[in-house]
Amino acid sequence: MGQMKKAIYAGTFDLFTNGHLEIVNRSLEIFDEMILVVASSEAKKTMFSMEHRVSMLNNLFENSPKVCVDSWNGLIVDYAREKKVTTVVRGLRPTGDFENEFQMASMNRQLFPQMETIFLMTSNEVYYISSGLVKEIWSRGGDISKFVPGVILNYISKSSGGNDESKC
Repeated sequence: MGQMKKAIYAGTFDLFTNGHLEIVNRSLEIFDEMILVVASSEAKKTMFSMEHRVSMLNNLFENSPKVCVDSWNGLIVDYAREKKVTTVVRGLRPTGDFENEFQMASMNRQLFPQMETIFLMTSNEVYYISSGLVKEIWSRGGDISKFVPGVILNYISKSSGGNDESKC
């Protein structure tokens, strides 16, 4: 029997959106197992702690034996080396993602020559969704139910306590 094909899908996942979910589901058609790596980012101010993001994803994928959720504070190439996984999946939107993703994949390849990056283009139904926009809508009291999986919406609704009301 051949070796299982595993891939890593890494991101801050703050918030995990339907766009992210689409990439995971499509990846599972190609790979036997997906490791979702919740990453820290110096550049991004996250709404939820790493522990909360891991917990949300564990809840979302609790009935998906082909999805494993982990966290990592270092370079993704070091994580991949440690776990002996040589494929990283990245989603591409038609919103300027390509240049940054190409640069990151090229740098990863320099640091870990065995690493391959697979790009999946998002579908028409979700290409416009970004975590940043969804967080902005949520912070202003907007309805984000079309943009995030129900488990994630339930989780953030319970943990945030809702938006503050004005006293005016």
